Amino acid sequence: MTSPGGPIGPSQSAASSRALCRDCGARPPVTAHRCTACGSPRLVKHEELDRLAIAHIDCDAFYASVEKRDNPDLRDLPVIVGGGKRGVVSTCCYIARISGVRSAMPMFKAMELCPDAVVIKPDMEKYVRVGREIRERMRALTPMVEPLSIDEAFLDLSGTERLHHASAAETLGRFARSIEAEVGVTVSVGLAPNKFLAKIASDMEKPRGFSVIGAAEAESFLATKPVGLIWGVGKVFQERLASDGIHTIGQLQGMDATDLARRYGAMGLRLAKLSRGKDDRSVSPERETKSVSAETTFDVDLAAYEALRPVLRRLAEKVSERCKTAGLSGRTITLKLKTDNFRTITRSRTLADPTQLADRISRVGDELLRAETNGRRFRLIGIGVSDLADAAFADPDDLVDRQSGQRAKAERAIDDLRSRFGKGSVELGLTLGQKRRRDPGQA
Repeated sequence: MTSPGGPIGPSQSAASSRALCRDCGARPPVTAHRCTACGSPRLVKHEELDRLAIAHIDCDAFYASVEKRDNPDLRDLPVIVGGGKRGVVSTCCYIARISGVRSAMPMFKAMELCPDAVVIKPDMEKYVRVGREIRERMRALTPMVEPLSIDEAFLDLSGTERLHHASAAETLGRFARSIEAEVGVTVSVGLAPNKFLAKIASDMEKPRGFSVIGAAEAESFLATKPVGLIWGVGKVFQERLASDGIHTIGQLQGMDATDLARRYGAMGLRLAKLSRGKDDRSVSPERETKSVSAETTFDVDLAAYEALRPVLRRLAEKVSERCKTAGLSGRTITLKLKTDNFRTITRSRTLADPTQLADRISRVGDELLRAETNGRRFRLIGIGVSDLADAAFADPDDLVDRQSGQRAKAERAIDDLRSRFGKGSVELGLTLGQKRRRDPGQA
């Protein structure tokens, strides 16, 4: 494990190859407490530093960092990016986290904990744009980039030493500095022999972290950690393990793999490997998007179909735009609703051909929605497409619905106008003034 303040392991010496300055990239002696070139105390020290090549890079409080970058007045203020009073926290800056605010927390609770926070509505288009810029910079380091989300990815830098004239650790340090200086956000880096350990390492020193977990120390490092640190061990499975008296990863290390498989099936074999720091999954740049969706949480519960329908149409337009931008289409359309008592309802329909048109997505969504509007009140609505295919297979002529071709042409004409004059330049009558409408079923 990385030690920012001193050497690790009895065999370390003053060899410079086991220490790296995060701030300038120099290679000071491993015995140094500060960089001998720039004086920074932010040193990475590890016995295996230049022998590891699997990394996990995660942007720090990404949405909030982008907002602070674009508005320097927010730099020293607690910032929460999220929905209205009925929504949840998408992310928050580290200043807000000091007050106990966390991602996915209900907004009302976040505001109780941090009443002085500046709340900003998410701007997903901006975040996607910045995320793509960072992703392209990752791909300049290595073609082996496996995205996990808009702001994090695995990288395999094996064999890139000659290309970059540097070890993987040095290349990652240079990358982190360039993102901070040129993009204006910060990242945390985890370096390890495999994906499981790299993901753990990237969370260890946030923000602006650079942590290393080596192969030799993996078992001892993991031994005292809770079983919930293992991927796939969620709350329910943690309770099952606890009922069997298993609370730490070290307890799993002491168990036979066959016994674990007998108790927990395939998950037991996975526990046997990961508990010992073993993970043979490769970094896969071919990781595919499985679905494209959009949803919104209302400030006030809505019940009437007439009030929900324009919201659904606007969400369908967002999904359509994302599909068109990514060159994707989807065959299965799924409506998502959350009732006022937090029950989640999903309804799906699979089409004969994939689509990327807002018209088709919203029409199917409308039919699914109409069947669910029976007086119940909803706090959230969403729509998405899955069973994805290339855009080339999308929306062939419909021999039954003769008007579909004309609607498709009209939609593409609207897309063209919006790309040239802005998204607000063309509005449908259905969505025009949507924000001013109230649910007829509300008091």
